Amino acid sequence: MEMMHGASLLSRPAEEFGNDTLVEEMWAAKALEHAEVHFNLITSVHPSQLKLTPYDDQIYATFRQDFPDLHVGRLTDDILKSATEKLKWRQFAEKFNKLDDYSYGTLMRADASREFSPDNSIFVFRVQFLAIEIARNREGLNDEVYEKHKPARKVPEVEQ
Repeated sequence: MEMMHGASLLSRPAEEFGNDTLVEEMWAAKALEHAEVHFNLITSVHPSQLKLTPYDDQIYATFRQDFPDLHVGRLTDDILKSATEKLKWRQFAEKFNKLDDYSYGTLMRADASREFSPDNSIFVFRVQFLAIEIARNREGLNDEVYEKHKPARKVPEVEQ
């Protein structure tokens, strides 16, 4: 019941809360849960087979049109959050403002070759996460993590 109440609180406008620490903790927990679910997905299903949204093709095409030279394998706050880049990302995000939760905060792995951890995470907004992770999936940059962590194949037992 408490989680249901928390979920309804998180859908309210941010201006209503100021710097409420409970809300910040709830956002952090939700972002962490999302990161863990995503990591489980990319290590269970080959990343090239994943479809994160019904709009993956449009998000990817627009992302590569707007950010043709962005190397998504290893990212930093400096790369994503300089004044120039913030403006470009804001303009990109507005193209997808009809997506649910497009501007929600999300944790993303900074280095696509490594698993999620506190020192390998960047806080980004949801459509930014989607654009980068779709690019990583399509460009083969999540393959290394998949290969390291994919589920072991079950070998059928031979009857004697």
